[in-house]
Amino acid sequence: MSDQDNNQPSFAIQRIYLKDLSLEMPNAPKILLEQGQPQIDVQLNLHAEPVLETVYEVTVTATVTAKINDKVLFLVEAKQSGLFEIKNVPQEQMQPIIAIACPQIVYPYLRATVADVLNRTGFPAVHLTEVNFQAMYEAQLAQAAAANGQAQA
Repeated sequence: MSDQDNNQPSFAIQRIYLKDLSLEMPNAPKILLEQGQPQIDVQLNLHAEPVLETVYEVTVTATVTAKINDKVLFLVEAKQSGLFEIKNVPQEQMQPIIAIACPQIVYPYLRATVADVLNRTGFPAVHLTEVNFQAMYEAQLAQAAAANGQAQA
């Protein structure tokens, strides 16, 4: 193998894993007897950090809260992570890879975890909708650019 081969860009999934999972049903069993359609709120968060020089951990967190009449029916928080080895990629391409490509790989596992844990509670599974991580990334860039513009004004 030549030195030129060693400088080729590479991207590899090292591992996908469930980092944290929490289920709370603080008002059970009484709330289980209440009538009404639960209001579901889903919050997503993305976190990435380097673990080694070429290895990054990317974590997608989903917090799903269901309420009936302003009382919490259940609260699920799941953190699904992946370790990704990224080598010889130009710096300007690193952030899109970490903020778009990596979460797109991790997210289906997170969706399955949330659906499974809620199914085990006896409630119908909540299926998280598809997420366009590229649109999220572009919105964050636009928001940062707007904030920069205001800071300089």
